[in-house]
Formats: sequence, structure tokens, C-alpha cells
Amino acid sequence: MDINFKNIHIGSLLEQKTRELEIETSRICNFIKCDEKEVENMFLQKDMPTDILLRWCKLLEYDFFRLYSQHLILFSPSVRRNNDRTHKICQLPQFRKNIYTKEVITFILELIRSGEKTKQQVISEYRIPKTTLFKWVSKYNV
Repeated sequence: MDINFKNIHIGSLLEQKTRELEIETSRICNFIKCDEKEVENMFLQKDMPTDILLRWCKLLEYDFFRLYSQHLILFSPSVRRNNDRTHKICQLPQFRKNIYTKEVITFILELIRSGEKTKQQVISEYRIPKTTLFKWVSKYNV
């Protein structure tokens, strides 16, 4: 499954996973609580409400939210620390940004392998630590 982490079309990914698992539309309708037409419309949607996507994740046993996390890892702007903001305590959970999935590693290494980006471009554009990238290159023989 080649996933474009920059432009996620969640409906087509849901449809792809549904076909892979050969899940019948009647089962989807019962689980998601919708009719057949609504299911077909969902497959055409670029995005959808999180409560519906959560149901799909449970039904298809796949974390589609992780796709958006990978987008953030690859394409979010550099964090600029404002002195006023760093002293405020955030009540939301804090997550480590540098958690790379196999798909992200494959995506990055393919950019290098194809010549689309140099190692230095990957390091600067995606803020992947130099040592991390070189471990991947060594491990996967790029």
C-alpha cells in the first residue's frame, strides 16, 4: 500500500482496506450505523468526522489516525519556542514527535533511492536526526 502522507484521502484508504478484508457492506452498515449509499459516499470523502473514522478503525482493525500522525511528523513546521508559551503548562498529553513507522522510513528511503531528495535535504526538510537517517540507510542498504 503506497500512501501519500502529504495528501491523505481517507475515503479511498477505507475502501482499499475494506476490499482487502472482504467485509460485506451489510456488516459495515450495521457497525457504522448507516445505509449502503452513505458507505459509498464515505469512500469518496477526502476527510470525515473523527467519531466516524474511529468506528472504521475498530471495524477494520487498523489505526487510520496514525496516517495523520505520520503527516505531522513529516510535514509539520519547525516548532518555535516563544518564551511566554514555554512557561505555560499544557493540560493535554504530550507525545514524542520522533516516532517513525515502517511506512515513514520506507517513504524517506525511497525519496533518497529515487534521487528525488538528497540525504541532507531529508535531514533539513523533515528534521530527521542525521544519525537516525544514517542508521536507516545502513540497515536497509540504500
